[in-house]
Amino acid sequence: MKIIVDCYGNDLGASVAVEGACNATNKDKELSIVLAGKKEELESLLARQTYDKDRIEILPASDVITNEESPAEAVKKKTDSSLVKAFDELKSNDDIVGLVSCGSTGAVLTASFLKLGRIKGISRPALCPILPAKDGKSVLLIDSGANVDCKPINICHFALMASSYCKAYFGIENPRVALLNIGTEDKKGNAFCHECFDLLKQMPINFVGNMEARDFMSGKYDIVVTDGFYGNILLKATEGACGFVMSEMKKNIKQSFWAKIGALFMGGVFKKLKAKFNTNSHGGAMLLGVKKLVVKGHGASDALSFENAIFQVKKLAEQQLCAKIKDQVESLEVKVDD
Repeated sequence: MKIIVDCYGNDLGASVAVEGACNATNKDKELSIVLAGKKEELESLLARQTYDKDRIEILPASDVITNEESPAEAVKKKTDSSLVKAFDELKSNDDIVGLVSCGSTGAVLTASFLKLGRIKGISRPALCPILPAKDGKSVLLIDSGANVDCKPINICHFALMASSYCKAYFGIENPRVALLNIGTEDKKGNAFCHECFDLLKQMPINFVGNMEARDFMSGKYDIVVTDGFYGNILLKATEGACGFVMSEMKKNIKQSFWAKIGALFMGGVFKKLKAKFNTNSHGGAMLLGVKKLVVKGHGASDALSFENAIFQVKKLAEQQLCAKIKDQVESLEVKVDD
């Protein structure tokens, strides 16, 4: 099981990517990792780690794509960047099952489209992060930013792919799919939502109807489907609200002596709460709909996030997720050439 890691473009640099890769291979003897990036620096970072030298190799790449660059131009022109070299290797090498990158989201999306291409029958690939929900559950959000303008058939394909993902990753046989809307009634929303609703009811998924944003983390739904514009707003608003609550709680505890005493007894609770909202716990957002597995991690990912993203790819490769999505879309009565 060989996985390629783009070591550059993230906020914390190549050191966390190397550490995460080494930790993953030390925990799983079936894993092999290809590290894409600056050869001398990667060799120096590897020298500080304990790892099996037969299962980690370096793909030399002298350049880096940054968040400030135009994704399309950078992917086309920076052919010796760690991201482009990683995708070229992923495309040409059948032994490599997937890729992990925490670099520029736009560049990852562009390279995925240009280098790998869509699974036949899928109208649009989409980003699908995992977020925490009530009672220890998780919820998938698709799309979270890859497609800001969508057609109803795109929404249907998103729901289909996320259902396959949820089954493969969490083992949920019949995941509950909801459409993000301004109310739960069947006729709520604009004309686009109405058309999506009617089409989703015809899909071979467990579509349970509309969902209001306030119920996103309620645990009532396994998958929330929407376009990338509103999905990204929901994702960022949720992250911001959770961050605000945690910040205000910390500030108010510091202002009161008795609150500080209480906080000492609540230490375990706060630790669990912090872990629940840790974006590193699952690895990253899957880009569903392209021909090989691609995980886009958070820009601020640490070594644990890289490690978990690698295991995320491994598990989905074992479950043959791309093949399952291909089989499902081929069986659909509703066809599209988008």
